[in-house]
Amino acid sequence: MRKLAYWAVGGGAMLIASTAIAGGNLRVGLGSDPDLLDPARGVSYAGRIVFAALCDKLVDVDAKLNLVPQLATGWGWSDDRLSLTLKLREGVVFQDGEKMTADAVRINIERYRGAAESQRKSELRPISAVEVVDRLTVRLRLASPYAPLPAVLADRSGMMVSPKNINQMGAELGSKPVCAGPFKFTSRIAQDRIVLDRFDGYWDAGRVTLDRITYQPFPDSTVRLVNLRSGQLDMIEGLAPADAGTVKANPKLRLLAQPSIAYQTMLFNLGNSALGRSKFATEPRLREAFEKAIDREIINKVAFEGTQIPSNQTEPPGGVYWNASYPVPERDLGGAKALMAAMGLTNVAVQLVVGNSPIALQTAELIQAMAGEAGFDVKIQAMEANAAVAAVQRGEFNAYIGIWSGRPDPDGNVAIWLASDGFLNWGKYVNKELDGLLAKARGITDVPQRQAIYRDVAETYLQDRPMMVLYHQTWLFALSDKVIGFQPMPDGLIRPQGIALKE
Repeated sequence: MRKLAYWAVGGGAMLIASTAIAGGNLRVGLGSDPDLLDPARGVSYAGRIVFAALCDKLVDVDAKLNLVPQLATGWGWSDDRLSLTLKLREGVVFQDGEKMTADAVRINIERYRGAAESQRKSELRPISAVEVVDRLTVRLRLASPYAPLPAVLADRSGMMVSPKNINQMGAELGSKPVCAGPFKFTSRIAQDRIVLDRFDGYWDAGRVTLDRITYQPFPDSTVRLVNLRSGQLDMIEGLAPADAGTVKANPKLRLLAQPSIAYQTMLFNLGNSALGRSKFATEPRLREAFEKAIDREIINKVAFEGTQIPSNQTEPPGGVYWNASYPVPERDLGGAKALMAAMGLTNVAVQLVVGNSPIALQTAELIQAMAGEAGFDVKIQAMEANAAVAAVQRGEFNAYIGIWSGRPDPDGNVAIWLASDGFLNWGKYVNKELDGLLAKARGITDVPQRQAIYRDVAETYLQDRPMMVLYHQTWLFALSDKVIGFQPMPDGLIRPQGIALKE
C-alpha cells in the first residue's frame, strides 16, 4: 500500500487522494467489443478507450481540449508552415524494452502513411517526408500546409508502436500490440475480455497505481449496470440515461457526466455497392424529406432522458466552428409529406443498420416510426458493433447510425466522414467543392479565417445531406465508490493515470 498526494497534471496540481490504496485490477465495462488493437487499423470508440492505457501518443489533450505534451515534449512550425518539428521525451521505452527514438517515430509515421492495412493514410497524406534530425528530434515535411496535424498526432496517428513489434507482426500486429503506454497487452478473448498489466518501465510510472485493467464488453447497458452493482465491474462507460437515477440512489455508486465533442450521426449510402445507387441515394429531396420527418428533441427525451444535445452539425451547437445560420431543425412532417408527394413516391425502402445495444435499437425504432409517417419503410438491421461496421464498409446499407468520439480540430470531425478520401466515408460521398474548402482550411491557422471556411463547409454538407447528425453526446460513467482519481474528459477516454482503487 502507499499514500497518494499531489501529482502534476498539465502544469497544475490535482489532489487525487490521501487514503490508503492497493494496486488491484480495475474492471471496466465497455459498450462494445473493441476492433483490432492496432493503431494503424482501429476505427472504434471502444478501441480508443483501450488504447488510452496501452499506447501513448506524441500529443495529448487536456480537459479543455488544449494540445499538451505526451511522448513529444514540444513542437513547432516552420515559418512557411511546411514542416512540423517535434522534440521527443528522453527515457521512453516500449513495452518490449526497446528505446523510443526519432527513428522509431519515423518508422511508425511511415507505416501509418503507407501500409496497405493502414486507416490513417488520409489523416497523414499531407506529409511528404519524415526526417530524423537527431536521436530525439523528428521533422515532418509537408507538401502543403496542414494546420490539423498536431491534433491528428493526438490520436491513433500519433501512437507509437515498437518497431520490433511492427517487423515481427506486420498486418497482424493487432493481435499482440507493443506500445509505449502505461499498461502492456497481456491477453484477449474476443467478445469476452481484454487484459492489460502495468508496465513498470513506463516513463511516467509515478502516476500509475493500478496493477491491471480488464476491459469487458457488454452491449446491453442494463447488463453492464447489473455487473457494476453486483461488484463484478468497477466502472462502466455508456451508462443508459434511464439508469442515471438508479446510480444516484445507490450510496456505493457514483455518476459522472461530461458534455463532449462526440456526436451520433446517420450516414447515408450515396455510392457504395448496389444500395448506393438506390433512389434514396440519388435523390437529395428524399433525404431532405427523411430529415424533416425526424424529431431530434423527441429522440433525446424518449431514448436519452433529455441528457444529450440535439445537433445537426459535426461541431457542437454554439461551438467555435458552429454555423449559427443553420440551427437544429424542428420536425416538419407536413413538409416531408409534401416533398414525397411532389416526387410521387410512397413506401420508400430504407435499410437502417445499427449496433445491437438497447439504446441504439430504441433510437432506430423511433426513427422508423417517425419516418414511416412520411412514407418511408425503414427496415432495421441490428448487429454486433464490429459486424455492423463490416456490413457498412461493404455497402450493405441505406443508412447507418454510428458514433464519432470527436476531435479537438474541426477537420477531424468532418473530413473523416465526408471528404472524398475520408477513412469513414463508407457512403462514398464525393463533392469536390467540399474537398476544396477542407483543403483551404487545413492551410490556415488563424481561427477567424478558419471559422468562415467551416461555416461554408457546414452549409455544403447540410444542403447535400450525405449524413444527418442527430445529437452531440454527453458521456455518462458509473463507478463503484472504490474507484478514486478518475476525471472524465470531453473525448470520453478513460485515462488510467491517477486512477486508484481504495483498499
